Amino acid sequence: MESPSRVASTAAGLGLFGLLAALIGPSGSTLGLLPPMAGFGLLLLGLLFGALAILVGLGGLWHTRSGKTGRSRAVTGIVAGLLIVAAIAAGRSGTVSDATYNDITTDLSDPPTFVAAQRIEANAGRDLQYPQQYAAEQRQLYPDLAPIAFAAPPADAFRHVEATAESLGWEITDRDAPNRLEATDTSRIFRFVDDIVIRIRPAAGGSTIDVRSKSRDGRSDLGVNAKRIRAFRDALGSGG
Repeated sequence: MESPSRVASTAAGLGLFGLLAALIGPSGSTLGLLPPMAGFGLLLLGLLFGALAILVGLGGLWHTRSGKTGRSRAVTGIVAGLLIVAAIAAGRSGTVSDATYNDITTDLSDPPTFVAAQRIEANAGRDLQYPQQYAAEQRQLYPDLAPIAFAAPPADAFRHVEATAESLGWEITDRDAPNRLEATDTSRIFRFVDDIVIRIRPAAGGSTIDVRSKSRDGRSDLGVNAKRIRAFRDALGSGG
């Protein structure tokens, strides 16, 4: 009687465990059952096990080419691993893998300052000053981000800013009309919370609007904050 291949069985186990971790992580954070970073960590663990399942599964196929049973288990491990890798690759579509920071602003020389965000318990002990060492990399990755010219005085501009923030689903945390508005934006998956501050200043012909978006978790934001600022800029328009 042919003996079962332990390599093939191991591949199946790795793949199924990886799938389970990759499902529990995002869904647990989205439902509020896990902290965002814990859920993200489980997803990365699932990816690790998925990659191992593919490698071990290939070994299992070789091991079962003759004299050993369990070829289907090897295939199970490979398929499970490929599903995990494909799902994560699809989720990262459109992100900026080169970004190594998580604080983006339209005004690199004088970034808007967080005021209300410093009083939020989740930000206790965090330095909310803009790290100037990020500026050079931001200029290279996001050359299109710049102060927004708006053809209306600050009071009118503030009303448009407020309406635009609300239309994007942001939760407004502080209003200092007509100069500043602060908000948070929570991601659909993992429930990561990012802080946003919008500054409005009078300018010739209307107002100048600057936006700063900063993640609370992680080091790299994969381009999420820049994408958020672009969405706000495009939704706001020029006020003309």
